[in-house]
Amino acid sequence: MSKKKFIEVKPDPIYNDITVAKLINYVMQKGKKSVARKIVYGALEAIKKETKQEPRQFLEKAIQNASPVLEVKSKRIGGANYQVPVEVSKERRVALSVKWIIQAAKSGKGSMMEKLAKELMEAANNTGNAVRKKENVHKMAEANKAFAHFVW
Repeated sequence: MSKKKFIEVKPDPIYNDITVAKLINYVMQKGKKSVARKIVYGALEAIKKETKQEPRQFLEKAIQNASPVLEVKSKRIGGANYQVPVEVSKERRVALSVKWIIQAAKSGKGSMMEKLAKELMEAANNTGNAVRKKENVHKMAEANKAFAHFVW
């Protein structure tokens, strides 16, 4: 199996944080990074105004709360497909949680900036759609733990 190549992400200019830079890259669509920056920085400012706390701590807590430990992968064995629970790597945990937070924010109504701020605060408080998605993934892994012996 080939080693996966991860592209090194440079920290963002305002918060000097790699996680914020990754969030900007995930929010970005069609290469419009300046639009993505406005959305993310606006959401972080909204969190700062509402909570009077450092928004990076909220972001870290939200990502930590929405990060899955286990997920299920489909494996074909003898003509049957099994959902095999596997542990999630650290990089994939961050990627999945950020993706779920953005997905949950997109599903609401209003400006993306407000929706992202709301979803980040909810995820930091262990509520919201991204955390619910993580719990569903964990339930599926728990339900299929009988197939865990089919090692990847």
